[in-house]
Amino acid sequence: MRIVDVRTAVVAYHGQATLVRIDTDEGLTGFGEANPDAGAAGVVGLINSMKELLVGEDPRDVERCWEKLRRRVFAGPQAGVYVIALSGIELALWDLAGKAAGQPVHRLLGGKFRDRIRLYADCGDGDDPAGSVAGCVDRAQRMVEEGFTAIKFDIDDLNHPAKFDAFNHTVNASELRSMVERVGAVRDAIGPDVDLAIDLHARYDVPSACRIAWELEPFNLMWLEEPVPAENVDALVRVRAQTRTPICAGENLYLRWGFRELLEKGAVDVIEPDVPKCGGLAEAKKIANLAEMHYVPFAPHLVSTPLGTMATVHQCAAIPNFYVQEWHALDEREVWDSYVVAPDTSGSIVKDGYITLPETPGIGVELDMDGVRKHAVPGFGIFE
Repeated sequence: MRIVDVRTAVVAYHGQATLVRIDTDEGLTGFGEANPDAGAAGVVGLINSMKELLVGEDPRDVERCWEKLRRRVFAGPQAGVYVIALSGIELALWDLAGKAAGQPVHRLLGGKFRDRIRLYADCGDGDDPAGSVAGCVDRAQRMVEEGFTAIKFDIDDLNHPAKFDAFNHTVNASELRSMVERVGAVRDAIGPDVDLAIDLHARYDVPSACRIAWELEPFNLMWLEEPVPAENVDALVRVRAQTRTPICAGENLYLRWGFRELLEKGAVDVIEPDVPKCGGLAEAKKIANLAEMHYVPFAPHLVSTPLGTMATVHQCAAIPNFYVQEWHALDEREVWDSYVVAPDTSGSIVKDGYITLPETPGIGVELDMDGVRKHAVPGFGIFE
């Protein structure tokens, strides 16, 4: 079996998500997805430039193909849009390898530790676009009623009326009071047994991050996510050392090399690689294995369509230290559901806060081309 073509489509989801299609001379086709954070133009251009290195390769040699691209194109460990493009290709290779073997991807990754993958619902700012306390409470209660055992909210309001500066986000007393009020109301609404995470999107300086973490300690958070930017690991170490609130980071790091210092310096309590961004399934498993050596749980960040989501499910099933996986589709649920053919008549792959691990060959879902065409971003073509 040999690769004969590599093509892309770009769809509207969390910005612009790049879907990858790899065709073979035996008629099998694999699909993958690259994280949308980098924007589609650069990702598509890089994938097109990698095509000639893949044509003629056996897609079942997933790690050989991956390493060939990494070494020939990137000349060693890199980050950013390069690795995002590589990640999308790698997911499509695993889909192909599974279909060729007649096995689900998790079998090729070493088998499963669990049959269902627990999700946390990313609730954003709540049901009210203004991020009101009532809107957060309403969404939190609704997610618990739907069966989620874990939820996450954003509290880094850049438009807060008390903010002094558009660039320096040092937190002031009024902002901090608003954060505490929102988190406290959500905790009261969901009770003590539902996991609650809070995201700061890497916006704050060390003193602010510490103040926020201290004030949120009474609410028994699952974690406080990215309180400071990822570039300075020592700063994150300082924050973690000064609070009992667990610290989570890693969505903006790439390849196993990008996570080494974070783990070796004890900067996090939970690690959150984004699988369609950090290097793909096999690379994410290596990152998880590295985290396991430091007794750190693995809770992947994820902002992908169902294709990237289901690919990530296989990796989460194949590691012992899996904690919980992000689900980010609350505000785009109808569009999210439209991209794949649901495995049964329920209309969605998400049920009661979990995704059941598929046992069909490959990633386990097929694209709904009507949905892809309906939400395709003009100017990129649809697997042309």
